Amino acid sequence: MVLAEKKRRAATPDDERITPPERRDVAAGKISVFDAVRAFGVMAGPSALFDLFLVGSVIATISEVLTRPRKPAARGLRPLVTFGTALAVAYPTLIRPWMIRWGATDEERRKPLPGDELVPDPITTSTRAITVNAPVEAVWPWLAQIGQDRAGFYSYDWLENLAGCKIHNADVVHPEWQRRAIGDVVKLHWALGNKVACFEPNRAMVLEGWGAFVVEPLNDQRTRVILRGRKAWGWPAIYDVLLIELPHFLMERQMLLGLKKRAEHAWQT
Repeated sequence: MVLAEKKRRAATPDDERITPPERRDVAAGKISVFDAVRAFGVMAGPSALFDLFLVGSVIATISEVLTRPRKPAARGLRPLVTFGTALAVAYPTLIRPWMIRWGATDEERRKPLPGDELVPDPITTSTRAITVNAPVEAVWPWLAQIGQDRAGFYSYDWLENLAGCKIHNADVVHPEWQRRAIGDVVKLHWALGNKVACFEPNRAMVLEGWGAFVVEPLNDQRTRVILRGRKAWGWPAIYDVLLIELPHFLMERQMLLGLKKRAEHAWQT
């Protein structure tokens, strides 16, 4: 029997042999250097330029105070430098605090949520929330099906696809996408994702490396959707604050707005 199988395989052209499913998945998940650079550039590039602009503005302002340059070119750049310096002060004191608590109440920021135990001593915590005019049972299915290979994230898919994510946002609930098991991977990009640490239908889903997605009823017609993210001490947290935090806020905010729009429309119709 073994000899017959060997002869059969030897007689079968390579392009007609069937690759086992698990091997196809591994092959499909390989990411090239170009794809990695593309994703990183779209995700972190604007933040890097923003950081450089703020730092450069502050340095230029200090230099101007110390040296008092009188060149016409230097005077022409003064408004831009002044704006950058003001922004460097406003971002950590006003803009960032608003970003990390967008839509959330003081009570929601303080209360413990599922997944907090994964990062018990965080250096940064973000809590964002939105009210959806639909019951929990009508909101949860939209949250349960998020993922690159499922319903997308209801955010700026054109920007996600610019990074090579290959995402299409769904506008309907798919019953076949409503279950997740602990350890499943919710894909962010076709080549990577975050593992599910908790999945409680109509209550919460927690993703390692991202945070908690929680739904709480306000009454039988309104729901609060709360997103909590926590970062542990270390270099990854510095990387996150400098390069990821701003684009992540923009995408996560739009995700909440997109989920609200879809859930309310589906409930009302």
